Amino acid sequence: MFFHKKLTHTITLHPSFLGPRMREFVTKRLYKDVEGTCTGRYGYIVAVVAILDIQIGKIIPGHGSAEFEVKYSAILFKPFKNEVLDGVVESVNKLGFVTNAGPFQIFVSGSYIPSDMKLDMNTNPPSFHSDDQKIEKGTL
Repeated sequence: MFFHKKLTHTITLHPSFLGPRMREFVTKRLYKDVEGTCTGRYGYIVAVVAILDIQIGKIIPGHGSAEFEVKYSAILFKPFKNEVLDGVVESVNKLGFVTNAGPFQIFVSGSYIPSDMKLDMNTNPPSFHSDDQKIEKGTL
């Protein structure tokens, strides 16, 4: 499931980045640091939507770097147990098939595939098929 959430992140900038383009560096660092990462609490951060506020930086004593607390909103992806996801089949073998759904690579065991679907390893690519369905590489 996807969520839109307001989050905060602390950015540390080396003294060489402090100056007139400092805001630009903080913004680029935020995107680089958080997009595509996973937090246990909120799930995967798919994209930063907007930067809401960049606090005034605090100099780290004895180091010269500055810390900025950035408030931003982001699109999050957090799947829940028993949630149904759409995915693209990556491979099929005798044990089941592997599918990609966003950042996840999911293995579906043959024991969870309906009994009317039969494995055919002689086709190219290999597939599970029944009278009205076919699971092969590239299918949704």
